[in-house]
Amino acid sequence: MRAIVVNAHGDSSALELAEIPDPVPGPGEVLVDVAASGVNFIDVYRREGRYRTKLPLVLGSEGAGTVTAVGQGVADVVPGDQVAWADVLGSYAEKAVIPADKAIVLPQGVSPDLAAAVMLQGLTAHYLTHSTHQVKPGDDVLVHAAAGGMGLLLTQMAKLRGARVVGTVSTPEKEKLARQAGADEVFGYDDFPERVKELTGSGAHVVYDGVGASTFEGSLASLRPRGLLALYGAASGPVPPFDLQRLNQAGALFVTRPSLGYYTATREELVARADDLLGWVASGAINVHVSRRYPLAEARQAHDDLEARRTTGKLLLIP
Repeated sequence: MRAIVVNAHGDSSALELAEIPDPVPGPGEVLVDVAASGVNFIDVYRREGRYRTKLPLVLGSEGAGTVTAVGQGVADVVPGDQVAWADVLGSYAEKAVIPADKAIVLPQGVSPDLAAAVMLQGLTAHYLTHSTHQVKPGDDVLVHAAAGGMGLLLTQMAKLRGARVVGTVSTPEKEKLARQAGADEVFGYDDFPERVKELTGSGAHVVYDGVGASTFEGSLASLRPRGLLALYGAASGPVPPFDLQRLNQAGALFVTRPSLGYYTATREELVARADDLLGWVASGAINVHVSRRYPLAEARQAHDDLEARRTTGKLLLIP
């Protein structure tokens, strides 16, 4: 089969299109013909070596497709099922082996293409708005990069829970997308802490920050006393070390660096979040914006476009 392989950490030139042996499902695993694979910043981090992973590796953390074979002991998934997954390596390929307990059978009304675009970011947005901070009616929520794949989903989920959402974006086109997703106020990154404080009076209850180094200080300054900064990514680079005493001085603030694996640690938790997410997608309560689809061979271009912030919404690779 064809797959995107990383043999050495580096920039997008480290992504190599290669012919490798077809995978075989072992006990508790399923083999899937991949219909689409989502492109995410975690793939960039693994390619760069920021997230250490044994090399060589087939990149890709989410996807969807049709089950073609199952390993010993698998009963809940059968050949012919359409499934999706997240937080599993190996999706930038024509075929992938997935642990059966990570495979989510798709409901009617959700295509593999759509599922591949929403699983990783949608599950992340779910735990951020329902668990890391349980968004309540009337909460003031700041979402950075509000027109990106994560930003659009965070905005919609926070609105479903009754929040007032403030988004930051970098262009008028992105402002339009963020407002279409339900953001109440949208502005650029210049002086955003002052604008948030002016709008809310005392600051945001929670800031969802996937940008990292360039927004971190402003995110802290945007919080009300006892507010929470959920730093779920670092698109602009990692945040430098800082003195924790500053959190006390700024109003007994909270900072957390969560990740999907700890919020889908059991099959039951994964299924509960996925049922919510895919149910909203099927009903139209959550809209998924796919901005570009690339052939598998153009994975380098997809990474370049993602890192240069030339995109909105979700990027997909199509084997």
